[in-house]
Amino acid sequence: MKIGLIVSYDGTNYCGWQKQQNSVTIQQILEDALAKLFNCKISVVASGRTDTGVHAIGQVCNFEVAECKIPVDRISECVNKILPSDIKVLNSFSVNNSFNARSSAKRKTYRYSFYISEQPIPLLDRYALKINLKPNIEGMQRLANSFVGEHDFVAFCAARSSVKSTVRTIFSINIFEENLYGISKINVDVCGNGFLYNMVRTLVGQLIAVGLGKQEVDEIVKAFENGERQKLDKTLVAKGLTLLSVEYI
Repeated sequence: MKIGLIVSYDGTNYCGWQKQQNSVTIQQILEDALAKLFNCKISVVASGRTDTGVHAIGQVCNFEVAECKIPVDRISECVNKILPSDIKVLNSFSVNNSFNARSSAKRKTYRYSFYISEQPIPLLDRYALKINLKPNIEGMQRLANSFVGEHDFVAFCAARSSVKSTVRTIFSINIFEENLYGISKINVDVCGNGFLYNMVRTLVGQLIAVGLGKQEVDEIVKAFENGERQKLDKTLVAKGLTLLSVEYI
């Protein structure tokens, strides 16, 4: 029987999603909890591997079990009693045998968040990057629009990536501001068919650089088109990035 899960986690204390030796990862914690619940070894497939320190509200996973005596919609409630407070299953449901959380995914949406303050705000700082000055959001959006569509994103890919192709499709990039606790918080939602290692954090880094007047739009677009990573601004810290949702239709 194949079962799907919607999983939320705070990635602060974990070395990303994927299991690895001598590191605590979300996949390992979730598999251990499910193994305890079903009294057998469980392997979980996720829609993608979030990096160290990255969060998720809508990570999609699936696993298989030979026998399930628990009503499928109650698996989330049962496994949450075993899981730590920073990893929880929001929903559990049956999926067909052909479903694969990773290869069946059509769209993923990530959000990068940052806030404007001279001093760190504890209620924001765990999940958003602090910057001192407010950027020009209209300028950021103009640059963001040039990244929409199918492009070679090699300039936004970390050197350690070993993917066969660096071509990806971005469906939309939306930038909006909200007020929390009297503080300006800015969110950048990026929806695409897939993302390279560090791609979203590097992309948003360029948007902020333009918004703050540190770089010109034409310079970044040229470096992007020519694949010149060394001419781009830094990759942003992981804590501001959250996987919002994964779509399969």
